[in-house]
Amino acid sequence: MAATTPRRRDATKTRQLLLEAALQRFTRDGYAATTVRDIADDAGVNVALISRYFKSKEGLFEACLTSSVDEIRRTTGDTPLSRTPEAIARQIAGPCTEGLPHHLVLLLRSSGDEAADRIRLDLLRSYGQRLAVAAGWPEDDETMLLRAQIVLAAATGIALLRTKSGLEPLASATAEDLVAPLRDLVDALMSKP
Repeated sequence: MAATTPRRRDATKTRQLLLEAALQRFTRDGYAATTVRDIADDAGVNVALISRYFKSKEGLFEACLTSSVDEIRRTTGDTPLSRTPEAIARQIAGPCTEGLPHHLVLLLRSSGDEAADRIRLDLLRSYGQRLAVAAGWPEDDETMLLRAQIVLAAATGIALLRTKSGLEPLASATAEDLVAPLRDLVDALMSKP
């Protein structure tokens, strides 16, 4: 009888598999309808590994939200305000990765769970604060935070209309086509008087 070699464990790969499976489930089924068993089955791992790597379903959801914000930050970087329209245009019109629509949906979709929604809203608020700070405003300036959130809402609306509605000419606009109108929007809302 031949001895079998035990499968080598790879914590980083397992954690990534769980994140990807959770992101798919949370965006498709919502937070409340998703079970940790569903996620573990989708990832092909033991359900106990969710507790090991994320402590709980809420911890895994928070990790998915953080991953979503990180993906957006990765593509926009620490962009100065003068280049924010180009960064937004690239994010919206650039090559569409499979995960990007899921990241947007996860950030926008209410989970039905108070703690999970608090996490989601905190992350969205922090992204708005980053944009306000990039414009040279204090992060606690509520007026500028509102303006930054309007820019984020417009960018998200553009992305959703491009991917879901087929509304032309918006759906086929290139990043270059979007830069000028986005610059007008950002300048109007974020420039200091």
